[in-house]
Amino acid sequence: MLRTTIFSEKREVTIARDLPTILIGERINPTGKRKLATALMEGNWDYVKEMAIKQVEAGAHVLDVNVGVGGIDEAEYLVAAIKAVSEAVDVPLCIDSSDPKALAAALGSYKGKALVNSVTGEEGSLETVLPLVKQYGAAVIALCMDEHGCAVDVEGRTAVARKIIDRADRLGIPREDIIVDCLTMTVGADSKAALVTLEATSRVVAEFDVNITSGASNISHGLPVREVINAAFLAMMIAAGLTAPIVDPTAPGITQAILAADLVMGRDDYAARYIRHYRKMMKAAAARAN
Repeated sequence: MLRTTIFSEKREVTIARDLPTILIGERINPTGKRKLATALMEGNWDYVKEMAIKQVEAGAHVLDVNVGVGGIDEAEYLVAAIKAVSEAVDVPLCIDSSDPKALAAALGSYKGKALVNSVTGEEGSLETVLPLVKQYGAAVIALCMDEHGCAVDVEGRTAVARKIIDRADRLGIPREDIIVDCLTMTVGADSKAALVTLEATSRVVAEFDVNITSGASNISHGLPVREVINAAFLAMMIAAGLTAPIVDPTAPGITQAILAADLVMGRDDYAARYIRHYRKMMKAAAARAN
């Protein structure tokens, strides 16, 4: 069973199917977040630090950092954001950029082994991202999409995963440093979308034994009471092989759903983690009431 290890200066995180699920906090991404976009453009790093701290307190083990705002020097701002987040929390970081210059600058400045988000099966992505992953000894998220977009079937997504893994292998990037994302589409537009992702995940795990990530909240886009759908999908994905979902740990029910799934999967001896989180919630609720 492959183990993916990433680390910051102070903390190491290991991802594997026989270990508790690792949460990658998604909140430091300005897409759809006007306040964060404004903070980034103004260089308000205190706001970014606050977002980092809240996610770690809510249960995130790794934080995704994205500064994709128009009109800025992404390389400069990504380096600054990584520095700010690293000062606020000690968890490893997932460096999120499609700009090779920004990615190289961020990886060069990061003190640890980062996770890169992400490489696709497109030739341009393979030729620019994978050499940087190799150069800086990082791990990388492999998105199951290519020049033709996201395949609608299990076979197509598995084929893209195979292509990326093979290309990484040729460069000497170990398979344990590849985390595959079989992509999640909303069931609001296609009621079979979740089944394709679940089946593709099971297939990729069976064929390549790699770790799996997912932007799980996409499953409920456009639907009411999204947290219920997200929680159900996360539990099913964990059973299928998901090991490191990209989620908002501060969203209602998300961390609890993941802890419950781990408990049911036999990854929480004597329910210790589940009970510890419950007591933490009760303590926080009592503090708010007072």
